[in-house]
Amino acid sequence: MVLLSGGTGGAKLARGMLDVVGAERLTVVANTGDDIEIYGGYVSPDPDLVTFWLADRIDERGWGLDGDSFTVMETLRELGDEVWFNLGDQDLAIAIKRAQALADGRTLTDAQIRLGAALGVQVPVLPMSDRPVRTRVLVDGRWWPLQQFLITVRGQGEVQDVQFRGAREAGTTPEVLEAIANADVIVIGPSNPIISIGPILAIYELREAIVASPAPVVAVSPIVDGEVLKGPTASFMRYRNVEVSARGLAALYEGVIDALVTDEQLDPPLPALRTNLMMDGHEGRTRLARETLEFAQSHPVRRSLPSSFPA
Repeated sequence: MVLLSGGTGGAKLARGMLDVVGAERLTVVANTGDDIEIYGGYVSPDPDLVTFWLADRIDERGWGLDGDSFTVMETLRELGDEVWFNLGDQDLAIAIKRAQALADGRTLTDAQIRLGAALGVQVPVLPMSDRPVRTRVLVDGRWWPLQQFLITVRGQGEVQDVQFRGAREAGTTPEVLEAIANADVIVIGPSNPIISIGPILAIYELREAIVASPAPVVAVSPIVDGEVLKGPTASFMRYRNVEVSARGLAALYEGVIDALVTDEQLDPPLPALRTNLMMDGHEGRTRLARETLEFAQSHPVRRSLPSSFPA
């Protein structure tokens, strides 16, 4: 199976999927629109977050490495730097190794797989592209790189526009295309549909491969009990003029998905599994992963319309 993933929600579901299907049957295609070069390293937040969850190395914050220290960041502050992107020492080491691999001519995919293997992860965590795609958001008249917007102003403000710069030219990778071609099930994780899944679907070659696949495509909603648990998903959905609900999510994914997993009542024609979306602990993650897979395998392919995501 193939899981499309952004950050926390997709990463937690990936960990549940690992327990359900095993490493040999799971591939994760991760968003790289958040990637940033900083401190002499190349940080790939979503692929790394997925990798940390799969390695059982996630910390109590839910996004860093367990037991990490922040000596480098503290020292940079002492030396007068304005440190807005707080990266742990181990996290920084990973970013530096990735930057070195890219400087040596390796692809982003190769670098990510090698880093995952070094952390004991057997699941391929594939970047959506080896070429740069950068998400930029226009908020209150100012264009922001996504990470800077999320961190320095905590994702606050009216979202006026979103761009996935480089998506038209990027293309995807042979590894991603092979995974999709061999997939029995494709799942879109419960990540922000605009800024986490949007960059993936904005890559025309990748989106068309998903649409053309004979495998069922099922999305898991990030909206729990009518609310977004983490991040500015609601403001981005309002920017796209869709309601913050399963119905709005279905509209965004129209032409890409065959069915939806949600805790809301969703009217036909889109099939929906109504279930508890909370992924508290091992039991919650594996339950949702198992229910999603069983539901996906029981529904035929229905999609026929083009994706609504712009590049």
